Amino acid sequence: MTTAQDLLIVTLDSAADRPAEQGDVSLALAGAELLDLADARAVTLDGDHIVPGPQHDLGERLLNEAVSALVRQAPYESVEEWLWRRGRGLHAAYLAALETEGDVTRPRRRWSPLRSERTAVAVPDSPARSHAAERWASGEPVLAGLATAVGIRDEPSEDLADLTDDAVITVLAAVSDAVTELAAVRQRRSIEDAAFDNIWRGP
Repeated sequence: MTTAQDLLIVTLDSAADRPAEQGDVSLALAGAELLDLADARAVTLDGDHIVPGPQHDLGERLLNEAVSALVRQAPYESVEEWLWRRGRGLHAAYLAALETEGDVTRPRRRWSPLRSERTAVAVPDSPARSHAAERWASGEPVLAGLATAVGIRDEPSEDLADLTDDAVITVLAAVSDAVTELAAVRQRRSIEDAAFDNIWRGP
């Protein structure tokens, strides 16, 4: 299991009480991928820029796609640029992959016949959910930090304050900033839409 897979399962498990915006999760999934790539030595960070290493099979389709998507020419891509570019549609991609593997299902409901409208849930007894649940319960700092960024955890693990890995700190901070920026965009659009509606309603 990858950090991105664990994060998505945790967000699905938390959806009833702490729903997360898909855009926020997509940004965090891109950050999770980057941390797994760094852990696999497929990339290193030079400040906030992503320096690709030798390309090799990481044994997971979406992570291999992430490696293939890396910018391999200097001055390379910043972590922020990666989050916005790679994150586009990543929630749907991981959800589809987990569903294909049988780790996620979309229960049929008589009142929502369209597949896209059915709420996805993690399969309770799947190895993937068990792995994610164990990591979540342990308060593992990377998963906790990503979960805090998307709003499904109030506070990160206490271990997060003790992190010394500059790459992890850089990526978690970039994810948090990107999610905050996206929230501001949504709020601005909401205000603009409300103003437009008021114009048409008239005084």
